[in-house]
Amino acid sequence: MKTFSWTRCCATLAAAACLLGLTTAASANGYPEQPIRLLIGFPPGGGGDLYGRTIANELGKHIGKPIVVENKPGAGGNIAAELMTQAKPDGYTLLLAMSGNLGSAPAIRNNLTYKVPDDFVFISQLVETPYGLVVSGDSKIKTIQDYVAAAKGGQLSYASTGTGGAAQIVMEMVKQQGNLDVLHVPYKGSGPVMTDLMSGLVGSFFAPYTPLMGQINSGKLRVIAVSSEKRVPSMPNVPTLKESGIDVVMTQWYGLVAPKGTPQPIIDKITQAVKQAMQTPEVQRVYRADGAQESTLTGAAFREFVLKDIANYKRGVERGNLKVE
Repeated sequence: MKTFSWTRCCATLAAAACLLGLTTAASANGYPEQPIRLLIGFPPGGGGDLYGRTIANELGKHIGKPIVVENKPGAGGNIAAELMTQAKPDGYTLLLAMSGNLGSAPAIRNNLTYKVPDDFVFISQLVETPYGLVVSGDSKIKTIQDYVAAAKGGQLSYASTGTGGAAQIVMEMVKQQGNLDVLHVPYKGSGPVMTDLMSGLVGSFFAPYTPLMGQINSGKLRVIAVSSEKRVPSMPNVPTLKESGIDVVMTQWYGLVAPKGTPQPIIDKITQAVKQAMQTPEVQRVYRADGAQESTLTGAAFREFVLKDIANYKRGVERGNLKVE
């Protein structure tokens, strides 16, 4: 009697598992049946918003339904990340993840309502862009050597777009590696930074340089070093920090993630569509225009990249004894 009941139970479970598998496959085959949301943690008009909208437009063409961008600015992109983890894991809500909300934030903030990588399914990294050490075009500082000399004399300040953000943590790494004495001046956005940088109220700005290419090309701003492994092709005369004797290699990156629990067949379908979208001339034109570099990392490789990024930020936080104010 017990043997019969156990056999029947096993058969029932097997049937249920088979039905579940068929249901998942069917939902993946029919996906998507409605527009997909893409949460972007920044207001319209910035570099991150541009990268997100560009991939959203092309991804929609390849996956068969529109990708609707929803800007959810605040807390350096962390609000958007939190909202995304509250969404159903059905493939209809994606997040434009970046080095702030999934890289530096977990390294310095203990009060995040989400966990990296546990709360996310990593789809594809999209693009990387180096940080740039920027001065006014009228500055007496012409080279990274000039900057180091002035910084060691305690005569410089640098602006970032917020205490505890990715840019400040990376600049603290630069200070540690170069033994530089530079005062940090936090701002709430790049607009006020530009005003004070041009007027000389702050001596330098450390940030991803791609949104500033207009001012750089016009001569209003000067990039004296970048944080990439190699020189940027669009600025071949600008040295890297590493070749200048400051061994810091960090980039700001953007990618797509979904809530944990999103079925793998749906993730696979999105990944394939992203791959196709990334090969289109429009995406490449936008991403390359400012010297950014497209990425080919997907799935587990993208996840591993993020874990290494968090570890690098943690080292910078610990060595600089940084805290969020």
